[in-house]
Amino acid sequence: MSFAFPPTSWPAVIVGFILGIYWLCVLWLVARTKRVAGRAGNFVPPELLGRIIRFAWYPLVVCWIFFPLLTPFVSGLPWAFQPYVYPGAEIVSWVAVMVAVVAFGITCVCWANMGSSWRMGIDPNEKTQLVSSGAYAYVRNPIYGLSQVLVLSTLAVLPTPSMLIITIVHMFFMQWEVRREEKYLLQLHGSPYADYMKRVGRFVPKIGGGH
Repeated sequence: MSFAFPPTSWPAVIVGFILGIYWLCVLWLVARTKRVAGRAGNFVPPELLGRIIRFAWYPLVVCWIFFPLLTPFVSGLPWAFQPYVYPGAEIVSWVAVMVAVVAFGITCVCWANMGSSWRMGIDPNEKTQLVSSGAYAYVRNPIYGLSQVLVLSTLAVLPTPSMLIITIVHMFFMQWEVRREEKYLLQLHGSPYADYMKRVGRFVPKIGGGH
C-alpha cells in the first residue's frame, strides 16, 4: 500500500474533516440537550423503529466520515474503494468542497434556529416547540436536506462504489426519517403544523401551490 499524499486527495480529505467537525457538533448538541433537557436529543430514540434505524445508520456515518480521510491511502485497496477517474474530476471535486463548506455553514445556522427544540429523532412522550422561523420559514427540513447535499458532495470528491452505496443508503434513511418525523409532528402539533406544511416546502422553498 502506498502512503503518498497526491494533491488530488486534498478535496476528499477536506470534506472528511468537514464531516468530522459536523458530527462532533452533533455530539456537542446531544450533550447540551442532555444537560439542559435531561434527554440526549434522541441520539438513541426511545421508539423501537428509531433504534433500529440508528443501529444501521450510525456505522454508515462512521464510514462516511473516514472513507474520504483515507483517500491518500487507497492504492492497493479493492476496486470498491478506488475512485472513478473522468475528465474534469478535479474541478468537480473542488466545487464539491465549496458546496460542502456552504452546506455545513447553513447547517450551523439551522442548529442555532432550532435552539432548545433541536432533536435528531422521535420521542412520543416529549413535546417540543414548533420552530418555523429563520431557515425554517423557507424549508421544513433544512438539516436533513443539507445532510443529503453533504453526502452528495462526498460522492463527488470520492466517486467510488463504496461511497455510492453509502450515499444511496444515507439518502434513503433521510427521506424515510423526514416522512416519519413529519407524520409525528402533524399528530403532535395538529393544524398549526398542517398549515406550516402547506406554506413551506419539505427540502426546497415552495413556489406557488403543491407539495
